[in-house]
Amino acid sequence: MGGVNLANQIKTIFLLTAMTLVIMLLGEAMGGHQGLWIAFGLAMVLNFSMYWFSASIVLAQTRAKVVTELEAPELYQLVAHLAQRADLPMPRVAIMNDPAPNAFATGRNPSHAVVAVTTGILSILNREELAGVLGHELAHVKHRDILIGSVAAVLAGVIMLLAQMARFSAFFVRSGSQDNRGGSPAAGLLMALLAPLAASLIQAAISRSREYLADDGGADIAGSSLGLASALEKLANSQSRGLTLRDPSPATAGLFIVNPLIFKGISQLFATHPPIEERINRLRGLQP
Repeated sequence: MGGVNLANQIKTIFLLTAMTLVIMLLGEAMGGHQGLWIAFGLAMVLNFSMYWFSASIVLAQTRAKVVTELEAPELYQLVAHLAQRADLPMPRVAIMNDPAPNAFATGRNPSHAVVAVTTGILSILNREELAGVLGHELAHVKHRDILIGSVAAVLAGVIMLLAQMARFSAFFVRSGSQDNRGGSPAAGLLMALLAPLAASLIQAAISRSREYLADDGGADIAGSSLGLASALEKLANSQSRGLTLRDPSPATAGLFIVNPLIFKGISQLFATHPPIEERINRLRGLQP
């Protein structure tokens, strides 16, 4: 477990550095050297804010609401039982009002974690399947994957916002020589197109391996891999019928147990999760 945590700390440092560089390049393309330093300052503020407030930011982005034991007693008690099995502090529990079945975890560390599920997943899974899903999310918490995912989600969202601003400004800023006072509209437009791709590739490269580890850890926490395998089958069937999250954000998609965005062909380069069929077959193979 210590090796997993150390590896994830290294990944977090890499992620922060890579995303910060993308933000700085966007700033330079939009505003020259002055824009670069403004973007650098913005990135530093964001990095600090994300560490302390990542859970609140992600909950706001996904519109998930934290609930009490009185509001969702069965869900709350199941999370408490699994957290005890995983030797973790009790996380906050949240529900996202969306008919598409899905779940995610966020927060900077196990003591400040949030485990969230959609109303859709609560309506289609039995207790064993839901335990498998919650075990998967708690495995992310235990491996400290949640900081990586939350950092990636928030920074990717900022990069996409800056990219939209750059595309907008490119149509209104006159072309001129790029000097210390301003950037080139053409360079800004190019970075606006490339930056979201770079952010997505960084997210995808870091997050895929985490899902297999969380599947294994979730099976251990729940006591069986069959519940999670069955749950993933139901989630895959829902997606095949077109039931996905309303207005899914590419920034937060990687946090969910199954990606709400559909990837086909070359777009699979940007997939933050391994193929769901491979995960199901692997989980079934874990049973003696």
